[in-house]
Amino acid sequence: MAALNFKHLRYFWMVAKTGSIARAAEQLHLTPHAISGQLREFEASLGVELFRRVGRNLETTDAGRSIVSYAEEIFTVADELQEVLRGQLTKKALPFRVGIADSVSKSVAYRLVDPALGLDEPVRLICREGRLATLLADLSIHRLDLIIADRPMPTNLNVRGYSHLLGESGLTVFGTRALAKKLAGGFPALLDNAPFLLPGEDVAIRPKLLQWLDAQGLRPQIVGEFDDSALMKSFGQAGAGLFVAPTAIAADVCEQYKVAEIGRIDSVVEHLYAITTERRLTHPAIVAISKAARRDVFGGDQALTCQTSNNRQDIRASRLPSNVFLP
Repeated sequence: MAALNFKHLRYFWMVAKTGSIARAAEQLHLTPHAISGQLREFEASLGVELFRRVGRNLETTDAGRSIVSYAEEIFTVADELQEVLRGQLTKKALPFRVGIADSVSKSVAYRLVDPALGLDEPVRLICREGRLATLLADLSIHRLDLIIADRPMPTNLNVRGYSHLLGESGLTVFGTRALAKKLAGGFPALLDNAPFLLPGEDVAIRPKLLQWLDAQGLRPQIVGEFDDSALMKSFGQAGAGLFVAPTAIAADVCEQYKVAEIGRIDSVVEHLYAITTERRLTHPAIVAISKAARRDVFGGDQALTCQTSNNRQDIRASRLPSNVFLP
């Protein structure tokens, strides 16, 4: 294969971003015919097809999507270099690449990662979301600095990494007030035959939750299963069923999704881990995340600040432990 032509790569990247040769041509101040010719040369030099036509737009193939991710990094660094040479950038932002397992609550992920943006040294945050196995593959080739997951790194994978416990939280059951009014009895008995949104098979808390329901003799009506916690909460907000989320973010869940607490399951505990290639945490952004987990997310008294439903029995607000791994 011939040496990579960066002019061709930029044309390809622009078409991939805009989804259209015509729109890319406008951005690059070239004719569509010129862009088409350059793309054909690029595909010929690589020996792969980069686009397929979907309606009036172009969609990248699997090979094209792989190249796009590299092109983004290449041209981001190139643009920064140009700014430095022009004297417009006095201090380069430190790239910080974070992978968020799709089973992790997005509210928790935001509260954990946000302190990294407040460091004295500027940070350019790059977030990726996906299944843990895919994120671990990226970590192994240093395309990620950190993964936030609801389980430690599996021992059967040939990936060098270390799992650092960030914290733990019990579960709270949530639902709309309209749905809560239809449920008879107190908690947890009201869960029996109630419409319920279950975390998907990739979510670490699922087996523990099912075991707890079975031990209580409860058989909720499972109306949906979700790997993505945000999607599950959105269905819960629409009244499709009850759902669970970490007690540590109960107030945030109630405010954002306009739902009420139905009850707490303190005996079922969800854990969150930071998975890195470092045995001891030294990256300043990762250290900030670890400290934020102890101080702001999982530490201290978790007051009962979320409005509860009428059906919820008096349940003592638990004090969540500060199980945080610090370097």
